[in-house]
Amino acid sequence: MDNIDEKILTLLAENARMPVKDIAKKVALTAPAVSQRIHRLEKQGRIAGYTLRFGKEKSEHSVSALISMMSLPPDKKPGFLQMVASERKVERCYNVTGTHSYIIIVCCEDMEELEKLLGRLQKWGQTSTQIILSTPVDRTL
Repeated sequence: MDNIDEKILTLLAENARMPVKDIAKKVALTAPAVSQRIHRLEKQGRIAGYTLRFGKEKSEHSVSALISMMSLPPDKKPGFLQMVASERKVERCYNVTGTHSYIIIVCCEDMEELEKLLGRLQKWGQTSTQIILSTPVDRTL
């Protein structure tokens, strides 16, 4: 993989629907050469697929948080995971190493909704919560 491949990946990450001819102009290659590189990157697994992500409606009243669940006994994990999967405010749940078993990313309408969600989670074990103030870097968009 060279600098041109890196530029192609960066352009596709910004806009996966960018036409090959536009990419070719930006990397100073022909469209067929760019198509060939993209095909090779796909075969190598560097490009795993193209997807559509729905954006969230921005609201000044939403509260995002990281909720860490302390260690859960093995017999509680299946029920806990089922409960987390059914919670519509849970965006992601990571199984992690260290003093916590899981880190959950949530987005709630307001603090009251976050508090209610925390109450439901605390039935499974001790939590630690960090409110997200801002996102200075976000490469998922």
